[in-house]
Amino acid sequence: PMLTAGAVEALLLCGSEPLKNTYVKKMVEGTWTGTMNLTEPQAGSDLALVKTRAVREGDHYRIYGQKIFITYGEHDLAENIVHMVLARTADAPEGVRGISLFVVPKVLVGKDGSRGARNDVKCASIEHKLGIHASPTAVMIYGDKEGAVGYLVGEENRGLEYMFIMMNAARFAVGLEGIALAERAYQQALGYAKERIQSRDLSGGDKAVPIIRHPDVRRMLMSMKAQTEAMRALAYVVAAAMDEAHHYPDKEGRARNQAFVDLMIPIVKGWSTETGIDVASTGIQVHGGMGFIEETGAAQYLRDARITTIYEGTTGIQANDLIGRKIAREGGATAKEVVKAMRAVEAQLAKAAGEDMAEIRAAFSAAVTAVEECVSWIVVTYGNDIKAVHAGAVPFLKLMGIVCGGWQTARAALVAQRRLSEGKGDKSFYEAKIKTARFYADHLLTQAPALRNTIVRGAAGVMALAEEQF
Repeated sequence: PMLTAGAVEALLLCGSEPLKNTYVKKMVEGTWTGTMNLTEPQAGSDLALVKTRAVREGDHYRIYGQKIFITYGEHDLAENIVHMVLARTADAPEGVRGISLFVVPKVLVGKDGSRGARNDVKCASIEHKLGIHASPTAVMIYGDKEGAVGYLVGEENRGLEYMFIMMNAARFAVGLEGIALAERAYQQALGYAKERIQSRDLSGGDKAVPIIRHPDVRRMLMSMKAQTEAMRALAYVVAAAMDEAHHYPDKEGRARNQAFVDLMIPIVKGWSTETGIDVASTGIQVHGGMGFIEETGAAQYLRDARITTIYEGTTGIQANDLIGRKIAREGGATAKEVVKAMRAVEAQLAKAAGEDMAEIRAAFSAAVTAVEECVSWIVVTYGNDIKAVHAGAVPFLKLMGIVCGGWQTARAALVAQRRLSEGKGDKSFYEAKIKTARFYADHLLTQAPALRNTIVRGAAGVMALAEEQF
C-alpha cells in the first residue's frame, strides 16, 4: 500500500490523462499494486549511474535493464503490478538530468482496460534478508526478450523529479514504520516487565517483585515510551502540514506548510528510524536473555527495524538532504521559522507553574539554542568548507530529531497541565504526559548541547586520517 500510494500520487501529478485513466482507479481500489524501481547493482544511492535503457517505439518505449531491491516486485496478491521504472533514453544527457520515469505494467493493459499479454518483465530472484521476511524483495529483469513495454510519465529527462514525489511519500511512511516498530517493541517489553518476577525491591521486602519496579528497567521503559511518543507527535504535526500544503486557503500558506514538510521529511525518516532501532534494541534488553531467544518475538522488531535506516534513502542521505537542500540552499530560512515556533513554546513554559515545567523549559531552552547555533554555523560554513558541514550531517539530523521531539512533548505537557487545571479528561493520562515530557527533557534534550559541539567542532577528527591509515 505504501508504494502504491506513492505511485498513484506521482501519476496524478505528472502522468498523462490516458495513464491516469488506465492505472489510477485500479491502484486506488487495490486491485493493482505499484512499485518503485530505482536501484541497480552499480547505482545505489547514486542514481546518476543508472543504466537501464528506454528505446522509443511509436506511442511507447521498450525498457531494457536490471533493477534490484524492488519491494513487492513480484507476488500474486494483485491482478497486476504497475512498476514505476527509472531509465535513460538514447539521447539523454549524463547524470541525474538524463533520467526518465516510465510505467511498466507486469501485464499489458488494453485500451478498454482489459488485461492482455504478460509484459517482458520478470522476477529473477527473491532476496534472503535479515528481517521483513513477509515483504518480498525482488531482482527484476526488463527486456530479456523483445523489451518490456513502458509508457513515459510526463516529459523525458525529468524522471528523478517525478520519482521524488513517490520518494517523499515513501520516506515519511518509512518514518512511520520506525515509530510503529518502536511502539510494538515497547508494548511487548512493558508486558514482560509487568509479568517477570525477579529480585527483591531495592526499598525493602522479602519477596521477588515484577522487574518493572527496578529503577534501571523503569529507565529503559521510560526511554522507550518517551521517544515513541515524541516521534509519533512530530509525525502527526508533519502529516497535518502535508494536508495544509495541499488545502490551505491561500498560496502563501500552502507554500509555508510545504517548506515545513520539506524540512521535516528527512528528520521524520532519519530520526524516527534510527530511534526505532534503539527502542527495539532496548526492548530486547528489558527481556534479558529471553529477548535473545526468537520464540519471545522481541528480536523480530530489531531485525525488521534494521532496514528502515537504509531503504528509501539511508540516514546519511537524509542528513545530507537536510543540511544541503533544506537549510544551506535557503539560508536556513525555514529552520529559523521552526526555531521561532519553538521559542514561542518556551515562552509558554516560562509562564507555567511547577517544578516539572521549569525543568522542561530549562532543558528545552538549551536544546533550542543548540539548534539555532548549528543552523547558523551550517549556513555560514557550507560555502567554504562543505566537507566539514557534511561530517556533522548525521549528528545534526539527530539533534533536530531530539529537539523537534522535545518541542512536541513540551506542547503536550502544556496542554495536559491546562486540562488538569480545568478538571477535564483522564487525570492519570494527563499527569503521565507531564512526567513523560519531564523524562524526555532530563534524558534526551540534555544531549543537545553535546551534539552541537560534535557538529561544530567534530569535522577535524572525521577527516584527519589519510585513506591508507585506516
